[in-house]
Amino acid sequence: MKTSTLKRILRYVGRYPISLAGSLLFSVATVAATLFVPVLFGDAIDCIMEKVVAWSSLQAIFLKILLAVGVAAVSQWLTSVCNNRISCNVVRDIRKDAFDKIGALPLSYIDTHSHGDTVSRVIADADQFSDGLLMGFTQFFTGLMTILGTIAFMIATNPKIGVIVVLVTPASLFVAKFLATHTHKYFQEQTRARGEQTAFTEEAISGMKTVQAFAHEDENAEKFDEINARLEKATMNATFYSSLTNPCTRVINNLVYALVALVGAFDVVNGVFTVGGLTKFLSYANQYTKPFNEISGVITELKSAFVCAGRIFELIDEKEEISDKDNAVLERAQGNITLQSVAFSYTPDKPLIEGLSLDVKKGQRIAIVGRTGAGKTTLINLLMRFYDVDRGQVCVENQDIRGLTRKSLRENYGMVLQETWLKSGTVRENLKLGKPDATDEEMIEACKAAHAHSFIKRMEKGYDTVLGENASLSEGQKQLLCIARIMLTKPPMLILDEATSSIDTRTEHKISDAFAKLMEGRTSFIVAHRLSTIVNADCILVMEKGSVVEQGTHEQLKKAGGAYAALYNGQFV
Repeated sequence: MKTSTLKRILRYVGRYPISLAGSLLFSVATVAATLFVPVLFGDAIDCIMEKVVAWSSLQAIFLKILLAVGVAAVSQWLTSVCNNRISCNVVRDIRKDAFDKIGALPLSYIDTHSHGDTVSRVIADADQFSDGLLMGFTQFFTGLMTILGTIAFMIATNPKIGVIVVLVTPASLFVAKFLATHTHKYFQEQTRARGEQTAFTEEAISGMKTVQAFAHEDENAEKFDEINARLEKATMNATFYSSLTNPCTRVINNLVYALVALVGAFDVVNGVFTVGGLTKFLSYANQYTKPFNEISGVITELKSAFVCAGRIFELIDEKEEISDKDNAVLERAQGNITLQSVAFSYTPDKPLIEGLSLDVKKGQRIAIVGRTGAGKTTLINLLMRFYDVDRGQVCVENQDIRGLTRKSLRENYGMVLQETWLKSGTVRENLKLGKPDATDEEMIEACKAAHAHSFIKRMEKGYDTVLGENASLSEGQKQLLCIARIMLTKPPMLILDEATSSIDTRTEHKISDAFAKLMEGRTSFIVAHRLSTIVNADCILVMEKGSVVEQGTHEQLKKAGGAYAALYNGQFV
């Protein structure tokens, strides 16, 4: 277990001093009441051993025992309440920090890390950590106080037996530490395999249509079985070695109990102890050794919990996006965009865009075409500042976008992607995502323009239909909703990345009129593979290997007979 991980956990725990103080206070009360009960039982036995039994004294002792047991029960319940509150709040805070970090991570992290593994860290690892933390608070404090209390009593009552107990019992802790150290690597393997399993399952479910289309079910099952076997092996190893802890410590603790009984019996014979005194001592010896079994189990469980916490902290410690510098807010932009000698690459050893310069005026329609991998989507990522340029500048209204807040920059763009995204919620909530204060009249007008109103009204609850429950939409219908969402916000700049790829040709012709109205007076970037959709663009950029190799109008580029003419003729001739 890393010391840094423990320190960070303690910092989270320290946010709840009242619950922590309550846990400690009620733990002390539980231990005190529990340790007081053997004293009363010993007194009761000595009272019975007298020639004349004092029944009134016995009655008073039994009443004290009932009171002590009641105090112990209530204190233990209150301790559990405080511990549960600490555990739940700490895991909630860690989950919140992890989720907030996901929102602050650069897009490069999301693109290069398994989504399933990230989900596993925030959900499964946090649950495992919560269980270990709760066990630690529930048993560790009470066990430690029980050990200290019983040691104090035994040494004060009979130093000889007390020293024997103190010298022998630490052996159980050494055994527990040895086993916990060797199980740490197995818990690490277990959490890694569980994350990999979650990632593969998420991948398989999201791509099930493709899997079935290529009849790849058997191969997926084999891959899952292989991951599952590794998880099983790691789990069995971790469980096997961690399960040795309790039996090993019990052997040592039973040895302690036997030594106390043997030495104490001789002391009773020699008149040093009463029978009640020996009973108290044996009870304390049993209570003293019991926490060693519990703590050894807690140590093993905490090993697993801290491994899970470490994985969550790895996510929280990931490098965030470069923060907004001057917090300069871009007010509603006019649509003047300039790229000056822009260079960018996803990996340093593979240059993609080199020396790209572009000057776009307000209201221009810029079409971006090119073969797959030419850099079209990369250019969009740079305009939206999903990635920052390596060299050069991207300016909006003569302001370097790296000096503007991302939020204000992106609020000035309306974006419709080829891959649609709709959140869980009603149709109305999805449509008003970018403009929550929009009226229903504005929303319906946008849907009519996007030709989405008719199929929405056919739904069971119309605009109040919850998507994903009783409503199953086609890809084309989802795309129409995304288009309507942008038409509702009416941003000053538009990015349309294959915005009509899932829509039939007839509907596309209808929407093109709405798009034409929407783009009037707005700077628009249109990424298109179907060149028929961009023939009216003010400027067409032809990209190859990250560079603009041609630019001009449709007619100009056709006459030039270059790369654009080859693409166009390939589609229509």
